Amino acid sequence: MLALVAGMGALPPAIMAAFPDALICALDGFAPNIPVEMTFRLEHLGSFLAKLTDRGVTQVCFAGAVQRPLIDPAQIDAATLPLVPVIKAAMSKGDDGALRAIMQLFEAHGMQMVAAHELVPQLLPVAGVLTSLKPDADMMAEAVLGEGVVAKLGDLDRGQACVIQGANVLAEEGPEGTDAMLAGVTAQGGILYKAPKPNQDRRADLPVIGITTARGVIAAGLDGIVVTAGGVMVLDRDAVVGAMDAAGKVLWVRPETET
Repeated sequence: MLALVAGMGALPPAIMAAFPDALICALDGFAPNIPVEMTFRLEHLGSFLAKLTDRGVTQVCFAGAVQRPLIDPAQIDAATLPLVPVIKAAMSKGDDGALRAIMQLFEAHGMQMVAAHELVPQLLPVAGVLTSLKPDADMMAEAVLGEGVVAKLGDLDRGQACVIQGANVLAEEGPEGTDAMLAGVTAQGGILYKAPKPNQDRRADLPVIGITTARGVIAAGLDGIVVTAGGVMVLDRDAVVGAMDAAGKVLWVRPETET
């Protein structure tokens, strides 16, 4: 049985559409846009893991955005007390490190962690230009710069995206996410570059773009979106490509080794 630990955004509904019998769970305070059967708190993680085991859950997928919750020590239940050292260590790490530690707890309880793109492979487009308009030499150079910027952000366990115009970095993604970053950009040309962090555990928090991203790029006055092939999921692909084509923009799924 599959349990979908769903966060916010459009990714959980896409997975639920492919796996309608999945057990939908959510971290308290971060309700997804799909019906939730089981809500939990980190202070009750041990009890939650026991409930999943009782329900016969064998696979777990984390999908959707959440923020780090505040932990109330007074709320920690007896089943979670043995896990407190691991939870505390996880909360002291960056996003990728924290997710790795929490996923290890699920695995220690006999559950396999599976990635969203493993469940729905079509979310990961193959390398190529998806729009009618193709990248020019300037965009190719911007993509090289963007790849380096996102790699540095990833080494710091910060963001997965940036905005590049010519030789300039106009914006870098922070905890607020890609859409908020784009909302603060006004440009005439340039690209949104998005890629996973170096050495990221790709079973969770793999970057995603969708129609909201496309609209944000268009509104910001950018020339297009460049994402790393095999590392960024595209939701509502037809709608995204249609919006980008209508606006005369580029959507390029770029091989990571391309220069």
